[in-house]
Amino acid sequence: MQYISTRGSIAPISFTKAVMMGLATDGGLLLPESIPTIDQNTLAAWRNLSYPELAFEVISRFADDIPATDLRELINRSYATFTHPEITPLVSHGDLHIMELFHGPTLAFKDVALQFLGNVFEYLLKQSGGKMNILGATSGDTGSAAIYGVRGKERIKIFILHPHKRVSPIQELQMTTVTDENVFNLAIRGTFDDGQAIVKGIFNDIDFKEAHQLGAVNSINWARILAQVVYYIYAALQLGDNSKSVDFSVPTGNFGDIFAGYVARRMLPHGTIGRLILATNENNLLTRFVQNGDYSLGSVVQTISPSMDIQVASNFERYLYYLLGEDAQKTAKAMQSFADNGKLHFDQGQQEKIRMDFVAQSTNEEETITTISDFYREHGYILDPHTAVGVNSALANRDADTPMVCLATAHPAKFAEAVDKAIGRDPEMPASFADLEQRPSRCEIIDAKVDAVRDFLAEHAL
Repeated sequence: MQYISTRGSIAPISFTKAVMMGLATDGGLLLPESIPTIDQNTLAAWRNLSYPELAFEVISRFADDIPATDLRELINRSYATFTHPEITPLVSHGDLHIMELFHGPTLAFKDVALQFLGNVFEYLLKQSGGKMNILGATSGDTGSAAIYGVRGKERIKIFILHPHKRVSPIQELQMTTVTDENVFNLAIRGTFDDGQAIVKGIFNDIDFKEAHQLGAVNSINWARILAQVVYYIYAALQLGDNSKSVDFSVPTGNFGDIFAGYVARRMLPHGTIGRLILATNENNLLTRFVQNGDYSLGSVVQTISPSMDIQVASNFERYLYYLLGEDAQKTAKAMQSFADNGKLHFDQGQQEKIRMDFVAQSTNEEETITTISDFYREHGYILDPHTAVGVNSALANRDADTPMVCLATAHPAKFAEAVDKAIGRDPEMPASFADLEQRPSRCEIIDAKVDAVRDFLAEHAL
């Protein structure tokens, strides 16, 4: 399997080179040259596989330059850190199936991909004798999951930017209380979009990137998307059959999680995965894109679902590449236009295609609180505010004859203030984080400027 850039200006590369490259050197995002397809017989043979076994079957089709024995070991080690035997279990409440993606070390769906990616980085660096300085930006959960994926690992340092006081207290503590020598937390005086722009700016400085062996853990890294594809297939196998599709409601701000669903749907026999419902909070860039073809920048609104407080969706370019007929030249031109003007225009035909691929709905803060409250009252189950955005969208768009899976992207304890506002009490904190507030912490507050971050990285990098 070879990988190409959405902007078409690099020669095809292998999976392992794509993982290490992160952002393509031409500024684009990496994608497989083709998406492998799975027939009904193969899908039926997968039905009784455990989650790690299924992960191997899916990932091995994209990662054929890692020996099968080694890949199995990497996958098994990655999911041995999860506290639930099914890794991403489904629980049913009313008409909905909640897929709990928060049983990893940091209680968020990012663990599903970042435990795997951290182990792949370590494996490849050990083989090559190389080193890596990981640079990433987080709106909340990616940072802690990335840190837990590589903390204490040899040949790696990690530098994570988060928007100062714009993540939940638990999210902040999960990052800043990891005091391993190879971990650096940088709180920037700005928004997540500022941090994401800084990261892309530094990665686009090819000389600096190569001099410091920079690696990416944000969902610009293809391995992140690939690992998330697995749980869509896992859910479809649990709930679907040859005559019935499965719908998914996905809370998203960066377009990565729902893009994984888009890849899964393209892999599987037609009709296995039905509608992909794109659920946003007030930061509704992606909802406007789906509903009206309006992909234009707005101002970031700070909400109780902070991981979705995003205006520039970093994975959008991957979908744009397919929307534009896999034409890298058109994609590069469109992204340059967006960089120049802050907006893109889509004609009627393109808008119709977008609405065939996705349904979208925005949920405001009041509706989010009400959803948490109502769901708890009716089912005794506590939703975190991001999952509540997905559940509200699912309830508004469900089809009685089609199973609906809502992705539960974080444990509610990570957002105790929002939960308390909705149900009048804090959710129970898992034992692994009960003493979080008492742990030593370390963090640098820094200006949201490329030069400031670049200088810090140059001073502390391997």
